[in-house]
Parts: sequence; C-alpha cells; structure tokens
Amino acid sequence: MEIDRTTQADYLKALGHPTRIMILELLEREGHCVTNIGEKLNLKQSNISQHLGILRSRGILSLQRDGGLSIYCIKDPNALKILKMVRGS
Repeated sequence: MEIDRTTQADYLKALGHPTRIMILELLEREGHCVTNIGEKLNLKQSNISQHLGILRSRGILSLQRDGGLSIYCIKDPNALKILKMVRGS
C-alpha cells in the first residue's frame, strides 16, 4: 500500500523535533509512562504529553495500560531506522 506524500511529510515532521527524538531514544529500550519520561528528560509532564500525542497520532508510538499506568512504547520500528540513518549509524 502506497502512502501519499502528505502523510509521509507529516510522519517526517513528527520525527523532526529534538524532544521527540529524545523520547524515541528513551523508548527504544523499553516502554515508559509520562512521569518517567519527564523525569529522565527533565521536562514538564504537559510538554511531554504534547509530544507523545503527536508521535502517537502518526502511529509511531502505542499506549498500553498497565494497571493505573499508561505506558508508551514504540509501535513503528521504522521511526528508529530513520533516526539511525540520520545519525549515520
């Protein structure tokens, strides 16, 4: 299935912010809740939530419930491949 150019551009825009790149790097190893992400990146929960929403809306992240916690995980491993290509690794 071919994805239209607008969708492709939106996907790349979602990856094009330093905070979102840091979030993906953090989630590369394991899932985290918003609070943990904020603590590890030293950012406010509201800021993290906005970025997580963008990544989730583009299908890059998924949200899993674990009791009372909402755990964010990488849903689309292609996002990590793109970041690795950009880093040259």
